[in-house]
Amino acid sequence: MDEKERARKILSVLRENFTLPRWVSSNRTPFETLVVTVISQNTSDRNTARAFENLSKRFMVTPENLLNVSVEEIEDALRVAGLYRNKARILKKLAEIVVEKFGGSLESIFRLPLEEARKILLALPGVGPKTADVLLLFCAKKPTFPIDTHINRVSKRLGFVDGKAGYEEIRQKLQKLFDAKDYFSAHILLILLGRRFCKARQPLCHECPINALCPMGEERLKNA
Repeated sequence: MDEKERARKILSVLRENFTLPRWVSSNRTPFETLVVTVISQNTSDRNTARAFENLSKRFMVTPENLLNVSVEEIEDALRVAGLYRNKARILKKLAEIVVEKFGGSLESIFRLPLEEARKILLALPGVGPKTADVLLLFCAKKPTFPIDTHINRVSKRLGFVDGKAGYEEIRQKLQKLFDAKDYFSAHILLILLGRRFCKARQPLCHECPINALCPMGEERLKNA
């Protein structure tokens, strides 16, 4: 089968084997999503959730509130997350920009064409390609495909891209392989696959539901 057909088959099998997590349907605002994504950088999911919960318990996470509290208070809430001092400063700066330049909302950015919106988001402090694409896909429903560490690894093991491929090459390839209507679910399901089976150090190829569709999985099973 060709690559696009294999990608569709992989997505079908993943849908049969995984349930989308509850946080996927959370009612976070776009700014809260931005805050969570910044906190998540170089931080485990568990500590990201704890840090955001700490922040949310102190005040409603809006750009106006972050602008009006001290950096020290934000630091204290984020202490369980990595690089919390730097992240606190970034969040203060983001709040300032969103309030002063965008009227306290990211919606004006989301109404722009995809690449224009992406360019503006990438110019914000602490916002890299993954953060920009998460916001655009999750909040603006734009057809882009965020690439995290799990998707990076899984895409290479599946042979969709070579081992040296960078963020943009992987993003463009996955956007060609999957239909735009499936970007959201494919993004989530590939992350779940990476966490549960396609682990960085000890991939569980013999248990993986898509091992017959994966070059690495087939090779490892053959040599087992």
